[in-house]
Amino acid sequence: MMAQTNLSVRVDEQDKKRFEVFCSQTGMNVSVAVNMFIKVVLREQKLPFEVKADPFYSEENLDRLQKSIEELDNGNYTEHDLLEV
Repeated sequence: MMAQTNLSVRVDEQDKKRFEVFCSQTGMNVSVAVNMFIKVVLREQKLPFEVKADPFYSEENLDRLQKSIEELDNGNYTEHDLLEV
């Protein structure tokens, strides 16, 4: 048998309780579920779900926003009426 070690993870209290209920309903405990997750990640060498960044926070967009703020601060802007369609 392989040596085992503990893994400590910080989780929101409500999420933890709900996850424990889910695990119980599926006939396993949290430890089994976390070990399953780890095994899938190691076997497939990827997370078993998509992780992507919000494009709003891209470097290009943040630069554009900063330039717009600078233009506003320098008085370089045009006021428009809000049109309802």
